[in-house]
Amino acid sequence: MGVAIRRAGEADREAVTRLLDEAFQNDPVSSWVFPDAEHRRRTHPLLMGAFLDLVMDEGYVDLAEDGSACALWLSVPAEGHEGDGAGGGDDGPALIREAVDPGNPRVEQIARLTAEIHPQGRAHEYLWMIAVAPGRQCEGLGTALIEHVLDRCDREELSAYLEASSARSRDLYERLGFAPVDQPLELPSGPLMWPMWRNPRA
Repeated sequence: MGVAIRRAGEADREAVTRLLDEAFQNDPVSSWVFPDAEHRRRTHPLLMGAFLDLVMDEGYVDLAEDGSACALWLSVPAEGHEGDGAGGGDDGPALIREAVDPGNPRVEQIARLTAEIHPQGRAHEYLWMIAVAPGRQCEGLGTALIEHVLDRCDREELSAYLEASSARSRDLYERLGFAPVDQPLELPSGPLMWPMWRNPRA
């Protein structure tokens, strides 16, 4: 059975923020950004909301019709500038930190580190985040959301890029045609992230 997908709008903001929070609350990278579990429960939703606002302003959010999964995408032009994908250019990471958790340098650090490894010079679709409700995983929802955009990428001869935040997600992305770019990003005293690139298929 196919997955009905639509473009999320402002009316979906609260539900999508909640979905992102639930899906990433115990993700290795989120746990690194917010090491204290109680602080993470309080603050993580604010970071997810900030990310969502940025993508809704500059990109687009695909949402499963039943609200069980979402994918946040940015369209990065070939002439993209330094800071693409990090959140609002050079000042974006600092502004997000100030709004979300001023005393936590890792909020800003994660954005700057991923910006440093972001490919430059080639237009591509950037999968910022993809979230599936914890009780709905392993149903093919994430694959359907990604393929929805990858099919267009193939038609338009457009590449795609992402950073996998776990070995499990990396394996899924490899099955969809993504390949690791150079070496993994090792967060300071933290987990690995895998930058991955996909060329369009004929």
